[in-house]
Amino acid sequence: MSTTAKTVTALALAGALGAALSAGYAPTPASAAGQEKCYGVALKGQNDCKAGMHDCAGMSTTDYDGQSFKLVPAGTCTTMKTPNGMGMLEPMKS
Repeated sequence: MSTTAKTVTALALAGALGAALSAGYAPTPASAAGQEKCYGVALKGQNDCKAGMHDCAGMSTTDYDGQSFKLVPAGTCTTMKTPNGMGMLEPMKS
């Protein structure tokens, strides 16, 4: 294999790896400045992450799951009204 072919192959692999790694990246809640975790306000499949039975974003199977949170502007969580009550800053105990 020529030097040019090796270089092109290495660059293609590096690009593919970089794309694969960045596709799975989502900012952690700690890096979301000006936002807070609000439990019990997300609709089914629209949660940002978890505290309970599932792994992460979009995995909630019920509306207003008290174990799942949605990132909301800081200071607004406990003013959000749902059919199950107000948003919570901590996960609901099972």
